[in-house]
Amino acid sequence: MDAAYIKEITEYITLGAGVTLKIFAVTLAFSIPLGVFGAIGKLSRFRLIHFLLGVYTWVFRGTPLLLQLFFTYYGLAILTDGRVSFEPELAAYITFVLNYTAYFIEIFRAGIQSIGRGQYEAAKALGMPPRLTMRRIILPQAVKIILPPMGNEAINLIKDTALCSVITVTEILRNASRVMSRDFNVTALVIAAIIYLALTFVVILAFRNLETRYAYYTIK
Repeated sequence: MDAAYIKEITEYITLGAGVTLKIFAVTLAFSIPLGVFGAIGKLSRFRLIHFLLGVYTWVFRGTPLLLQLFFTYYGLAILTDGRVSFEPELAAYITFVLNYTAYFIEIFRAGIQSIGRGQYEAAKALGMPPRLTMRRIILPQAVKIILPPMGNEAINLIKDTALCSVITVTEILRNASRVMSRDFNVTALVIAAIIYLALTFVVILAFRNLETRYAYYTIK
């Protein structure tokens, strides 16, 4: 095994990192705002909305992400005789957004509920409407509380993208598996592991910086 071989397979595996990062970015870009709105809906007084969101979060948090990927990519096509089918990468986007939205709904709900009623009453006494109260008073404080669990979910998201290899998405693990099968050599898997570790390290640093930024909301 020489440096040229390692360079060659590293470049090939790194191509999959681009797809991994796209899935990561698209999932966070959609699931975080959807999670906020879902959490607010789950805390609303409308029983039907509360019930539907409860069923949604129960289903997507209570079934394996791998099963959901299979259902989106294979199951829908079978059930509809091919009328509803998605390309592998699009199926990954849809599944990951739906799955992570369910988790973020519960994370945001818990964060919002942790803010004392006195905050709402103080804002009401100042004449602030409910929407403004939520945006300027409640959510900034809730963000500080939910950053640690959100950071954990972001790390899980980086690792969960490896599941997309089962529906032929050419991400990091699939490219590494191809090299391993071709050369019967585990070096590709070691390189893939290093790439995953590097990506998760960046995510950890990003969320630590966010926690520091929101630390001023701590009541001393």
